[in-house]
Amino acid sequence: MLSRPITNNRTLTLTGLAICAAAGLYLYLMAGDVKPWALIDWMDVCAEGGTALFALLWLALLLTSRPSGRVTHLLAVGLCCFIFSWWMDVLDEFIVIPPTVHWDNLLENLPIPIGLVILSIGIYQWHREELAIRRQMTKRERVFRDERLFDKLTPLGGAAYLREQVKMALAESSNSTRPLSLVAIDINDFHLINRRFGPLEGDKVLQAVTQLLLLNLRDQDLLCRLAGDRFIAILPDTSLASARQIAEELRAAVASLAYKTASAGERIWLNASTGCTLADNEDSETLIKRVNIDLTHARQPAGIA
Repeated sequence: MLSRPITNNRTLTLTGLAICAAAGLYLYLMAGDVKPWALIDWMDVCAEGGTALFALLWLALLLTSRPSGRVTHLLAVGLCCFIFSWWMDVLDEFIVIPPTVHWDNLLENLPIPIGLVILSIGIYQWHREELAIRRQMTKRERVFRDERLFDKLTPLGGAAYLREQVKMALAESSNSTRPLSLVAIDINDFHLINRRFGPLEGDKVLQAVTQLLLLNLRDQDLLCRLAGDRFIAILPDTSLASARQIAEELRAAVASLAYKTASAGERIWLNASTGCTLADNEDSETLIKRVNIDLTHARQPAGIA
């Protein structure tokens, strides 16, 4: 359905150019006389005619490669001015215009500056159009890249996304001189759940724990899945004491989760260990490593019933 307007605009442009070219030929024939064959300067004919043909080729490529619109129209009109001017120069090689006629110089020379102005406006609009497209493509690439960084099982960002967000949070914390804390949560003996109930049930447990943790975090906090059954929450504007309180609340929430298996409705008793750390003028890798070390020190053996 879109091809008809594009074809119509292309036809109108070429038809208008053909009418102008025919009108110029008619005016020259009415006002002047055809030169004798021997007086024709074929070098000029080839140079000026070749230039007009190349411009006509550019016009055809423009009309066939770009969608119809204001930018395409401006570029096409600018090129048409150049083509018409060069066409009149070619006619001047075949037809002698009397010295008393002055409008022929206007037809040969005036379209060039007009075409330059119109073409310049079109190129400027084209430039703005390309910048807008580039911004959209950059945005799409960023969204696509972020989607690849998200975990496939849970609605959380994965390890790569976590590192990017921690880096951004560190920069913001440094600029605002506000504290930044990390909390790590690990489900104890999660491998026993997979062994006893199967990996599909284990995936459902992780999804349930994810929703539970999200419900117990604040709006400004960001939860990511580092790997397996380990989660890390980024807590902006949070002291170490407040982070430890949040970590304890998360641990208690996991312990109180009454998860039932899908097959037999059997409850799986869950326990979690938590670790906390406060950012201290370091990079993201060091900060994540420190919170993992604190989690390892805090781990307590627990099982499932």
